[in-house]
Amino acid sequence: MPDATPVTVYWRPGCGFCSSLFRSLEHADVDFERVDIWEDDDAAAFVRSVANGNETVPTVRVGRLALVNPTGRDVLAAMAEAS
Repeated sequence: MPDATPVTVYWRPGCGFCSSLFRSLEHADVDFERVDIWEDDDAAAFVRSVANGNETVPTVRVGRLALVNPTGRDVLAAMAEAS
């Protein structure tokens, strides 16, 4: 699926919800960037800024929209709305 809107998934190792979301997005042929919040302090700060101070993952940025713990369907809907 060609994506005009960039998709970034903020995640951390050991997160089952993240693994599930990765599989869902890959199955839908979505191009996305993975950013490990344990390796990137700015990414962790971004997640806290949109998740009420928590490091809730997965958090996904679709263009300028942030989704906290979304499903694959949520991400696809946000992508459709953004395009």
